[in-house]
Amino acid sequence: MNADSPYAILFEPVKIGPVTARNRFYQVPHCNGMGRGFPTEMAVMRGIKAEGGWAVVATEQCDIHPTTELRSQIRLWDDRDIPYLARMTEQVHKFDSLAAIEFVHMGYYGSNLESREPLMAPSGRPGYQTIPAYARTMDKQDIRDVRRWHKAAALRAKRAGFDIMIVYAGHNLSLAMHFMSPRLNQRTDEYGGSMENRARLFRELIEETKDAVGDTCGVTVRMAVDELMGERGIMGEREGSEVVEMLAELPDLWDVNCSDWKNDSITSRFSEEGFQESYIDFVKGLTSKPVAGVGRYTSPDRMVSLIKRGVLDMIGAARPSIADPFLPRKIEEGRIEDIRECIGCNNCVASNNKDVPILCTQNPTQGEEWRRGWHPETIAPKDSDDTVLVVGAGAAGLEAARALGQRGYDVTLAEASTTLGGRVARESTLPGLSAWGRVRDYRAYQISQMATVETYFDSAVDAAGVLEAGCSLVALATGAHWRRDGVGRAIDDPVPGLESLAVYSPDDVMAGAEITGPVVVYDDDHFYMGGVVAEALRNQGLEVAIVTPDPVVSSFTEFTLEQSRIQKQLLKAGVGIVALHNLVELDSGGATVACVYTGKTRKLEAASVVMVTTMEPVDGLYHTLVARQNEWADHGVRRIVRIGDCLAPGTIAAAVWSGHRFARELGHPPGDEFPYRREAMALSPDY
Repeated sequence: MNADSPYAILFEPVKIGPVTARNRFYQVPHCNGMGRGFPTEMAVMRGIKAEGGWAVVATEQCDIHPTTELRSQIRLWDDRDIPYLARMTEQVHKFDSLAAIEFVHMGYYGSNLESREPLMAPSGRPGYQTIPAYARTMDKQDIRDVRRWHKAAALRAKRAGFDIMIVYAGHNLSLAMHFMSPRLNQRTDEYGGSMENRARLFRELIEETKDAVGDTCGVTVRMAVDELMGERGIMGEREGSEVVEMLAELPDLWDVNCSDWKNDSITSRFSEEGFQESYIDFVKGLTSKPVAGVGRYTSPDRMVSLIKRGVLDMIGAARPSIADPFLPRKIEEGRIEDIRECIGCNNCVASNNKDVPILCTQNPTQGEEWRRGWHPETIAPKDSDDTVLVVGAGAAGLEAARALGQRGYDVTLAEASTTLGGRVARESTLPGLSAWGRVRDYRAYQISQMATVETYFDSAVDAAGVLEAGCSLVALATGAHWRRDGVGRAIDDPVPGLESLAVYSPDDVMAGAEITGPVVVYDDDHFYMGGVVAEALRNQGLEVAIVTPDPVVSSFTEFTLEQSRIQKQLLKAGVGIVALHNLVELDSGGATVACVYTGKTRKLEAASVVMVTTMEPVDGLYHTLVARQNEWADHGVRRIVRIGDCLAPGTIAAAVWSGHRFARELGHPPGDEFPYRREAMALSPDY
């Protein structure tokens, strides 16, 4: 990079013990739902990060022994785990990046459902997971065993080719942090009591890892310096600073954050970029070693500011590296406008929490790098003379047009309204969702730079218009709309009495309908929409109650780490929550709801009802065209397909992926039996 660039400081090398990172970009450990179950997918995904310019690329947490296990993580229990992890280091080293591995023993936080080993903790307590298990108090031999297992894992990791060993004390997920916590550690021996005693295990793990591999490998720590729990937990001005000061020069780098995971990976709905800064900015003043931290940073100017102000030495990232694995390279090449910025929706987190390879709303190639061969920045040039009509400029249509334009196809993008974005544009006006507009903005800018993509606004296209457009391929991205009749997961038929009250959908709320209160929001969708609609209506000063058949509001957002914040925000705003109830009838006086268990009914006063139940595809144009299929050839049309919500309503991430897939495959997926590669399980030879 040119030394005169305002971003040159970001590309200075950073020494981490005996190894050197080629720049200041540090992909911190992040879960991915691949791990040992999809090892080649995991390895290639990490290698893509290195290709994109991340100087350090870390694994997710790595279990070190059968007494600590979760299904979706990687392991280093014995030598049999070395080969698949070596595959990852090989991928990372191809691009001169450093491969890091994060060791963990989860203590009482684990599940051990596979191994059936008892949980362990500094002091006996119930297990964290919602399983009937109790963690026993560790004795001295247990502590010695954990130290021995940790050292053995480091030696194996060195053989696998890792350059950096991470001693983990973050997210309330590790024994090291459990020992340091005053609420979790009530021991009276040399591992309890004073902060020096409670940090003893952490110190021993660092020292013994350095003794084992520190001659050639960097030994770093990842530590939550504040749990955001006030007096109940570790606080930066108390335990956090005390531990950093005590161990200041021992590790080769400090990677610091807030705990637990729902705080560290807080969504954009509840935080701005860099919210952790005020909790971790004291660390560099206590150590001469480099410091890394995260904050969903996507702005290179903010990154430079962090370095120059002495807050961080390395820019850590998990979610921004998922949304754009090539973020560092784009900054280095001066292509700031090409950065695909993370929107902080946590769909990546949700997929991992569902034990499947992670996906990303912004980056449709995430998780497809190996199995489908999709690269986030490159795509095969066009291999046919097709011209393409894309009808609808929502998430699917925009991504299809962008990727087709990147391939070099001539694309006509017809949008019925006067703006781009479809549901993305509408939903980004709701409380806390403004960052979601980045899905539209990134694609709109890319399309604006493409000579082969023409966009037409205010262009509602009918079947005759599609056929007369003269395009050989047609992708219908006409979206979906929310139903207003209550039909969804829990209700099979329209709710009786719909004509008795003013009944609306989220589409009406987003369109600015004048809704009168009191309002009942019936949420049978269970994702973000019900809660955010209730919040929007309450912000208008209306009396609002949200009814859901589930035990909590927005229950699926447990997987995106938001549910507790959503419920808290609604309660603070004065929204009434009626859980475990179904909507059974409407009349002029309001809404009758019934307990999902007993069937006992109660009446809620309401002048208006907003149904948040299910979406229906807007696919009438498609069916009309199918009925006229005998005319296609006469107009030069060889294929018409639906993409995005028009095909199957779902998340914005699913719509973007659908549009991208169409651009890659032109609506004709390769292979009818299995559309992507998969790794077959190897049978054990000692059967």
